[in-house]
Amino acid sequence: MSRSAIYPGTFDPITLGHVDIIRRGLAVFDRIVIGVAENPEKQPSFSAAERLAMVQMVFAEEERVETQSFSGLLVGLAREQGASAILRGLRAASDFEYEFQMATMNRRLDADIETVFVMASEEYTFVSSSLIREIAGMGGDVSALVPNAVQPYLEDAKK
Repeated sequence: MSRSAIYPGTFDPITLGHVDIIRRGLAVFDRIVIGVAENPEKQPSFSAAERLAMVQMVFAEEERVETQSFSGLLVGLAREQGASAILRGLRAASDFEYEFQMATMNRRLDADIETVFVMASEEYTFVSSSLIREIAGMGGDVSALVPNAVQPYLEDAKK
């Protein structure tokens, strides 16, 4: 029996911090489905199709990683994909408070789906997609913080 997890996020854009969590998650899970969220409350800089394309390019060579855009309840995606866990990364104590609430609610919605937290690697604890967009938009170099596939998207966004 394979162990599958969902790694959800907006990925606006995907960062090396996200990639690190996914790669480390593959040490625990046989398969990870990256769920690219279409959240009407958020107004991402990149379209859902662009965000999905970036994620797909980054993991094109990893057959144990799949991608899917989704809207609606995360536990619904987990059920649909046959996942028994939700993978989440934590950068700081402030992340934990929010993630704890989400994990508790997801458990209430489906007690069979567990949330697994992975601490961000030290070199990525300060990295966020919003910070990447802000710095790139002002002409700063974020190449050491995002996968190569993301760079052209950030360049196009500046135009």
